[in-house]
Amino acid sequence: MHLSPALEPYTKEQLNARQAQRLAEFIAFAPAVFQATRLIIKFGILDLIRDNDGMLTRDGIVKKTGLSDYAVKCLLEASLSIGTTYVDPETERFSISKTGWFLLNDNAAKVNMAFSHDVNYLGWYRLEESLLNGKPEGLKTFGDWPTVYQGLSQLPDQAKKSWFDFDHFYSDSSFDEAVEIVLRKNNVKSLYDIGGNTGKWALKCVESDSDVQVTVIDLPAQIEMLKENIKGKNGENRISGVGIDILDPDSKIPPREGGLDAIWMSQFLDCFSMEQIVCILQKAKAAMSPGTRVYIMETVWDRQRFEPATFCLTMTSLYFSAIANGNSKMYNTEDLQSCIEKAGLEIEEIYDNLGQGHSIIKCKQKNI
Repeated sequence: MHLSPALEPYTKEQLNARQAQRLAEFIAFAPAVFQATRLIIKFGILDLIRDNDGMLTRDGIVKKTGLSDYAVKCLLEASLSIGTTYVDPETERFSISKTGWFLLNDNAAKVNMAFSHDVNYLGWYRLEESLLNGKPEGLKTFGDWPTVYQGLSQLPDQAKKSWFDFDHFYSDSSFDEAVEIVLRKNNVKSLYDIGGNTGKWALKCVESDSDVQVTVIDLPAQIEMLKENIKGKNGENRISGVGIDILDPDSKIPPREGGLDAIWMSQFLDCFSMEQIVCILQKAKAAMSPGTRVYIMETVWDRQRFEPATFCLTMTSLYFSAIANGNSKMYNTEDLQSCIEKAGLEIEEIYDNLGQGHSIIKCKQKNI
């Protein structure tokens, strides 16, 4: 198994007995930990504590928030145990901890918390059923669709916002570096964007190079959303859309007249099982010209620079289990390489540490 240097703690015990016991209890009360932390942020308590720099008592917080003493007391006491605040026992004034600071200032933490609450929280109650059945049983919280993608446009507004915020936060952070790799370093002029969603990558490409032509391939409903999103934007005339269900056994990725430089898949393959990934890559291979390269951008959990990123990714796999589709996850290098080789492709190069922890896996047709 490949593990980046940051993941050395995954190879041996790190905690003493007392620390391990505390973590076990922390896990046991994790739902309460999450909700108490979410509310101490939502009600503005953590902001007040930070902004008043250790000068506020509980009474002061009650007066400034208008919450009941009971509510403030419960949340403050929980925050002490969770580790987001600490208190001076002499003055009874509260201060924010480093963990609390990150919750308020780290954009990843903000996006992840909203995603967990608005999209996943109720559905994760059915994680057990999802894992046993191989279906996203938690998705029934929102509607009766086989996967979240068919129902994405129909999600409640807040859930939809948090879903797209999560998706775009991770992909968008890598787009500038990805453009340099794909368009500049590899001189791509014609590109298929498979699973192009709302067209953010397509727009980035046509805005970055006036000669690039992009075809977005996605579900028909997503192509309609794409058309609305790119309307009136710079380079709109060089973006086209093809609506197909990539999982339909009879569907094909149409070859491009005159050849094709690149097939791009950003945060796409993690939406499918390994068997489905092989089929998708085989369809991509059938549409390739001799010089075409496939670029797969994913947050591969075993290639992360920092361990917290790996933690976020392995937890995100449980979103795929309970909400998204019931059979996909955030993959590691070994998983993706296996799929790539079964599809008749081979890895030519891997670019690591883009944006919020992305890797781009560049593939070519396997030499026979």
